[in-house]
Amino acid sequence: MIASPKPDQEIVTVRALDFPKERVYTAWSNPDQLKVWWGPNGFSNTFEIFDFRPGGRWKFVMHGPEKGNYKNECEFIQIDEPNLIYWKRLTQPLFHVGATFEEMESERTRVTFRMIFDSVEECNKIKRFALEKNEENFDKLNNLLKTLYPGK
Repeated sequence: MIASPKPDQEIVTVRALDFPKERVYTAWSNPDQLKVWWGPNGFSNTFEIFDFRPGGRWKFVMHGPEKGNYKNECEFIQIDEPNLIYWKRLTQPLFHVGATFEEMESERTRVTFRMIFDSVEECNKIKRFALEKNEENFDKLNNLLKTLYPGK
């Protein structure tokens, strides 16, 4: 169950994509697709563990474009294929993430990406750059889907 925080304790990004819900969901649940688009522009990923099930771990390193390797570890909390993926981060900064997938029409999907924090202070630390970076993430997702399914 996704937590219901106060609005000032979450960062929400919504994107409508011109692809069927199952294809969009697969881009989030298939590690071979996810590692291609996950992260802001210029970042790449090395997945160490991707155990996609409730209680399973997602352990990976994001490689920055100029410098730095950023270790990430998450635990999947709830999965409702093809509607919801909910996980919590086990590395700093700590927060929960809920991604929901809603069919808008036969070939369009609305994705709502929610970053949920325990406090307003933690949320504000991330918010100043997360909104822009989340949009970059969605741009990369859209580009991958266009590559995988040209002309749908």
